Amino acid sequence: MPFEQHYLAGLDLRGRRVLVVGGGTVAQRRLPRLIASGAVVELVSPSVTPAVQGMVDAGELTWHERRFEAGDVEGAWYVVACTSNVEVNTQIGEEALSQRVFCVRADIAVEGTAVTPATGTHDGMLIGVLAGGEHRRSASVRDGLVAALRDGRIADQAAPPVGVALVGGGPGDPELITVQGKRLLAHADVVVADRLAPRELLEELPAHVEVVDAAKIPYGRAATQEFINQTLIDRAKEGKFVVRLKGGDPYVFGRGFEELLACAEAGIPVTVVPGVTSAFGVPALAGVPVTHRGVAHEVVVVSGHVAPDDPRSLVDWSAIARLRGTVVLMMAVERAGAFASALMEGRPGSTPVAVIQEGSTAAQRVYRSTLDTLGVDVKAWEVRPPAIIVVGPVAGLASANS
Repeated sequence: MPFEQHYLAGLDLRGRRVLVVGGGTVAQRRLPRLIASGAVVELVSPSVTPAVQGMVDAGELTWHERRFEAGDVEGAWYVVACTSNVEVNTQIGEEALSQRVFCVRADIAVEGTAVTPATGTHDGMLIGVLAGGEHRRSASVRDGLVAALRDGRIADQAAPPVGVALVGGGPGDPELITVQGKRLLAHADVVVADRLAPRELLEELPAHVEVVDAAKIPYGRAATQEFINQTLIDRAKEGKFVVRLKGGDPYVFGRGFEELLACAEAGIPVTVVPGVTSAFGVPALAGVPVTHRGVAHEVVVVSGHVAPDDPRSLVDWSAIARLRGTVVLMMAVERAGAFASALMEGRPGSTPVAVIQEGSTAAQRVYRSTLDTLGVDVKAWEVRPPAIIVVGPVAGLASANS
């Protein structure tokens, strides 16, 4: 039987002293998980990276600003030697060995008495892979295992989720959904999908999953909010796990909180998964930063579903017009000219405007305009929803990617 160099075990380090020697980028990578484990971390190093300094300033660990000294290992349950000096790491390892304390050597893994596995997380599980010190190999296998668990290629026998999940699917590109959103979608029995939710994700669903089109149903071309709420409640009460798949973020003009309130009133547990809002994601992909140093110190997202002079409007357009930063208009294509006029009460007509149609998808189109011609341009270009309109100096910034 071949000799196995390492024995894989999980250490409970809560409340126990862990010594880390070295404050460089290796320590920067190792410290967060040690801190998250509840260990009492003491760091010995004459200097640290800015990120490690941030952990010190936050009180997450104790920093001894000096070089390693004999006796530092005493009282430690676990030691990580990650200095840039092989001789110092060897000294640390020898002292740890004499004290019967397991020590990780970040420079020469096989010289230590412990090895840090390549780790990943999935739905509350911590997954570790050891490959005899071959870091690239263990990291590659770790990545493959986590990816397979997340997309369902490896079965996870954990208790299935219950109730309803409000999942933000991002601006349209299926790659932009969050890891948690993709994982919950893989567990769904029912998916209630918006028109703007990533369509390709529906194709990946197993055949038994019921898909409810929240935009086109037998009761009319557009589903009422009451119908959607009741569908979520009814399916969940049948014992099914329901994913409400939305475009963008559930709470950014997505009526997600209305759905949460309806479910809560019915006693249905709800999980909320934020998404990449199209208000920021779409401009970024089109080469338009909504903020930029020295150009815009503020960004305001405004719904355009009613005109500026509509009595139902909750927007103080005079205040918005006086702002100097970025205004992102959503659902504003039909009334683009009216919004431009309202903004020109406080901004020059030459203010740059970017219009991004069907952002993040293969059909994305980007147009450049100014406030004084926006209404005419939108009609001439035949812009149709969904589209994001970005107003402000940032819309005039040149980008090699736009």
